[in-house]
Amino acid sequence: MTKVGHIYLIDDDESMRKSLARMLRELGYLVEDYASAVVFLEKSVPVAPAVILLDMQMPDMTGLELQEKLVQLGRKTPIVFVSGQSHPHQIVQSLKKGAVDFLFKPFNLEELLKAVADAIEFDSRQFKRVSLDVENKREYESLTPREREVCGWLVEGLQNKDIAVKLGTTDATIKVHKARVMSKMNVDSVQTLVKKYLESDLSNHSFNA
Repeated sequence: MTKVGHIYLIDDDESMRKSLARMLRELGYLVEDYASAVVFLEKSVPVAPAVILLDMQMPDMTGLELQEKLVQLGRKTPIVFVSGQSHPHQIVQSLKKGAVDFLFKPFNLEELLKAVADAIEFDSRQFKRVSLDVENKREYESLTPREREVCGWLVEGLQNKDIAVKLGTTDATIKVHKARVMSKMNVDSVQTLVKKYLESDLSNHSFNA
């Protein structure tokens, strides 16, 4: 049975890489293994949910250098570092840049599987969050400029009559705009609108139009 989750395994130690990849596949994970960070950058395609099992010390590009490159590229797949020997500053740097775990060879199998499962669960939540933000921003972009103004004042907690004064129009007109805002944003209460607006940081969203 295939587990929900993709593993990118990057290690220049061939015997270690092959045996670990075989074991993880037997446990049901989809595994892609790479002999170097350079090959991973050239060949891999981002998928989610996933985890990168990354050796720290490699000849062509270190794990830390790959992590920095992925940050620059905007790839957010969580990283679990696996290392036989690492300096304390490398561990600190990797965790500061977002690594979710750091394991030392030889590692305990249960320890590895827990780190993998936790990282994939983290990426799953991260992916859902991003998908939700995209949908919320798409809905927000469907609002007219005036509807966005009304939306902003609703989020601030103003009543229809107060918004009418702010925008120099009538209460009845604001009611119409508010109804359109609620419909386009797919919400049935101002509280839900506020939650959606703040969670996706729509006030700072720049429009394509």
